[in-house]
Amino acid sequence: YTCSVSFFHLHPVAFTMGEQNNSTGKDLQHRTRAEATGKKNWPSQAYTLGAISNFMSTFLTFPIYKVVFRQQIHALAVSEAVRQLWLEGPQYFYRGIYPPLLSKTLQGTLLFGTYDSLLCFLSPIGPHSLGQRWAAGLMSGVVEAVALSPFERVQNVLQDHGTQARFPSTLSILKEFNSYGLWGRLSLGYYRGFWPVLVRNSLGSALYFSFKDPIQDGLAQQGLPHWVPALVSGSVNGTITCLVLYPLIVLVANMQSHIGWQKMPNLWVSAKNVWDARGRKILLIYRGGSLVILRSSVTWGLTTAIHDFLQKKSHSKKELKD
Repeated sequence: YTCSVSFFHLHPVAFTMGEQNNSTGKDLQHRTRAEATGKKNWPSQAYTLGAISNFMSTFLTFPIYKVVFRQQIHALAVSEAVRQLWLEGPQYFYRGIYPPLLSKTLQGTLLFGTYDSLLCFLSPIGPHSLGQRWAAGLMSGVVEAVALSPFERVQNVLQDHGTQARFPSTLSILKEFNSYGLWGRLSLGYYRGFWPVLVRNSLGSALYFSFKDPIQDGLAQQGLPHWVPALVSGSVNGTITCLVLYPLIVLVANMQSHIGWQKMPNLWVSAKNVWDARGRKILLIYRGGSLVILRSSVTWGLTTAIHDFLQKKSHSKKELKD
């Protein structure tokens, strides 16, 4: 599962300069765009910083991802999944990291890059209103969903124990999808379950970018160490967003795990089937979500802190050159 906000949604300056340590991300964005008045270049740096921050946070939190993955595949308790990884040894902690590392790096590139580009288009100088941040976050989530939904679709098929015998590898799944006609490849193959993915990613991204700066600004005024506001802001946003959108994560997983030419139920029927299968109880909908929400909290906390650190460092270097 992914809280890309998707489930799921983020600079060092000279540490002798106390006033810069406490400067907010919003003020930094305003200064940067004020310097760029009259220029029509897209803020390509945002794509790079998004890629690096997501790459690093994914690498650091991959052991948690593996515990969640073992739970999803083998229906293990948390303690048993951790014990299984412990017995395998630390040399296997990062086995299988390349697919999520690739997809998460691409996610960060698209999410932060398109958000900054759209925000720059809506308001080249700033300040940016809540509505502008919401609109830019919503649209960046749409771009992310369109680009990454096929990756999630293949991943969910691979994680379903019921399809392991028929589709033992990614290549076997791709061959199946490519055997369909053009419309079948999209609706039954790569983009099955796309609409809940679109809603989840767009809302998650909008929530993250709308409230990241206000939380971070409020904490920065308390005189905390420069890295704490970004870490806490990302962690709180990741937790709340994943908690709110987790039912959509469950719905997406159930819709995308199915494969074949059988008649696909519509979104409403699929949601009703999941609700009935979970005994019509909201607590059962959230069963197995504790580690997913924890992973989202840690991942987005680290991602936001790393992104904030790199952005300040880049801005500081630019000021020194100028």
